[in-house]
Amino acid sequence: MKRLLVFFICFISYVVQSQTTEKTLLIKDADTNLPIEDVVVIIAKTKQSFMSNKEGEVLLSLKSPSTIQISHFSYQSETIRSITLKDGKNIILLKPNVNDLDDIIITKQHPQKILKSLIENSIKKLSIPARLKVYSREFFKLNGSYSYFNDGLINFQLSGQPRKIKTDILVEQNRFYGLMGDENLEDVLGYNLNNIMENYYEFKYLNPLLEKSALKDYDFLIKSSSKNSQNYIMTAKPVDDVKSVLDEFTIVYDYKHKVIIEASSTLSQAAILRNDLKTFNGKKTYKSNFKTIYRMLDNDYYLVSSKEEIAFEKENKGKVKDIQVTNYLITSSFSKKGYTFKAEDIFKDKTLYNKKNNILSNYWEVSGLISTDEEEKIILSLQDK
Repeated sequence: MKRLLVFFICFISYVVQSQTTEKTLLIKDADTNLPIEDVVVIIAKTKQSFMSNKEGEVLLSLKSPSTIQISHFSYQSETIRSITLKDGKNIILLKPNVNDLDDIIITKQHPQKILKSLIENSIKKLSIPARLKVYSREFFKLNGSYSYFNDGLINFQLSGQPRKIKTDILVEQNRFYGLMGDENLEDVLGYNLNNIMENYYEFKYLNPLLEKSALKDYDFLIKSSSKNSQNYIMTAKPVDDVKSVLDEFTIVYDYKHKVIIEASSTLSQAAILRNDLKTFNGKKTYKSNFKTIYRMLDNDYYLVSSKEEIAFEKENKGKVKDIQVTNYLITSSFSKKGYTFKAEDIFKDKTLYNKKNNILSNYWEVSGLISTDEEEKIILSLQDK
């Protein structure tokens, strides 16, 4: 009887531990009490990744007890234990360190050479082969109104060697709502799924800073924070008298491991104020930015997330169209184990646009990036079109 009782208790314990539980975090600035967007939350045991939305919310899926790492380069990192989380919303306050960036780093090498070395080392360190399970989301706005939305769960299987990586894509689930109208996909899409990982794993978005002209067109600066001594922040801003329309860059890097943790750019505010905007193929771009976040966890180094936004005006047959596109990629799961597939299962299109809906579960609720109330309203409105 005692043996039966022990077995029963162990069985119940196993069932409880094997069940997935959900916990909500509300991440705020400790000084202002305002929500913080783009906070990376990683469950150490499973290497699941999550990211806070514009409202600072994160919905965690926990399969077993684990430590949880919470980080944002502008704030001091925190580590909590999952067993301390309660039902309902758990408020996490992060202390800012951005105002502590007073120490300018003086280097013998020009920051451009340091950046080139960082990129080369980061490319070598990125874990390949690997599989990234990614939640992809895209919003498209035409003339001020949202016209379409798509999202999906995508497996990116990376193989090959640095600078020669191969990407096989398998779409698990996806949905598409809304209408594109007569827009040309080549004009409006923010990224191409078939080369996006190549761009991110080779840091191609930083190429403008490696050109010879960048030495005279940009002011480079490297700073550190006493509260986060392992990371340095490199900024590159166009000089005041530059005639070209350039972006402003920020690169956060781990100077001990010599790898890039975060890279971002935004269209120069000076160019926007001058109304001297980029024009390509009849498109006048008035908003253009990207942010990629990478993580080194144990011996693994991989892409955690990306966000790209572009907004431009395009004239066609005397009519001006205002187009805005926002894209997100969130790595919800990282693994060195590949998946098996048939050649015909490989996804070869550039985007999930117009791909037949394949919804097997509410995958977006545990995607790693939950929708805000405003985004949910947009999605529901497009669902009825």
